[in-house]
Amino acid sequence: MDKGNDSVITEFILQGFTDNPKMQLVLFMVFLLVYAITVLGNLGMILLICTQPQLHKPMYYFLGNLSFVDLCCASTIAPKMLTDLLSETKRISYSACATQLFLFDMLADAECLLLAVMAYDRYVAICNPLPYPTVMSKTTCQQLITIVYFTGLLDSMIQTSCTFRLSFCSSNIINHFFCDEPPLLILSCTETYVNEIVIFAIDGSLEASIIGMILVSYLYILGTILRMRSAEGRHRAFSTCASHLTAVGIFHGTILYMYFRPSSSYSMDQDKWASMFYTVVIPMLNPLIYSLRNKEVKDAGSKALGNIWIWKGRNLVL
Repeated sequence: MDKGNDSVITEFILQGFTDNPKMQLVLFMVFLLVYAITVLGNLGMILLICTQPQLHKPMYYFLGNLSFVDLCCASTIAPKMLTDLLSETKRISYSACATQLFLFDMLADAECLLLAVMAYDRYVAICNPLPYPTVMSKTTCQQLITIVYFTGLLDSMIQTSCTFRLSFCSSNIINHFFCDEPPLLILSCTETYVNEIVIFAIDGSLEASIIGMILVSYLYILGTILRMRSAEGRHRAFSTCASHLTAVGIFHGTILYMYFRPSSSYSMDQDKWASMFYTVVIPMLNPLIYSLRNKEVKDAGSKALGNIWIWKGRNLVL
C-alpha cells in the first residue's frame, strides 16, 4: 500500500498468539477461566470493601480503586482477545484500536500510580501512626485518587494522539493480540523518532519516579520496623506490607522487563506473552494476593459469608 493510500486504512488485523485452531481453543478455555476469576475476584473485593465497615480505611479505599482499575484493564483487553481466539479474521476498526490503546494506557498508568500511593499510605501508617488519621483524611485520599486518574488520562491522551498521528501504509496486520504502541510503531511508514522520545521521556520518568517513591517509602518502613521492640508489632507491620510488596514486584518486574531490557533481546513473540501477563494475569492475581495474605480482608470475607448464610437460613425458616 503506497503512501497516497494511507486514508483507506479503516481497520487493523490482530495476529494474536497462534494460527493453530486446536491451540486457539485451548488458549480460549484458559483465558476465559482467568477472565472469569478476574471479574469475580475484583468485583468481590470492591463489594467487600464497600459493605464491610472494618474495611472503611484509606488502605482499603485505595485497594478498592486498584480492583476497579484491574477489572477495567482486563475488560479492555480480554473480551476482544477471547472473541478473536474463536474467529478466523481478527479485525478491529481504526477507532476501536485507538480507543483500546487509550483505555489501556490510562489504566496501566493508574495502576502504577495507585501502587505508589499505597506505598505512601503504608509509610504514613507505620512511620507516623499518630497523625495518620489527619494526614490520610477522606479529602486527602480523594485528592490522591483524582491525581492518579487525571495523570493517567493526560498521559494516555498524549501517547494515543502521538501514535495515531502516524501514517500506516506498509501493512495493517498488527503482530499482537491487542492494540499496543510498539507493534503499531512498527507498522508506521512515517518517522517514529518523536514517538519513541515521548514514550521514553514520559513513561521512563513516570516509572522511575514511581519506583523511587516506593523504594524510599519502604526504606523508611523497614527502618521503623527494625526499631520496634515488640515482635508482634514487627510481624503485624510486615504482614500489612507483604501483599503490597508482592503486587509491586510482579507488576513492575513485568513492566521493567517489557520496556527496559536490551534491544538485542527484543522479540515480539516474547512481548505478547509478557503483555498477556500484565494485562490479563496480574488483574486476576491482585485480589487473590490481597485476600490470601491480609488478615483483615480474610476476616471481613468470613464475616460477609457468615451473614449470607444467616440470611439464607432465616429465609428457609420463613
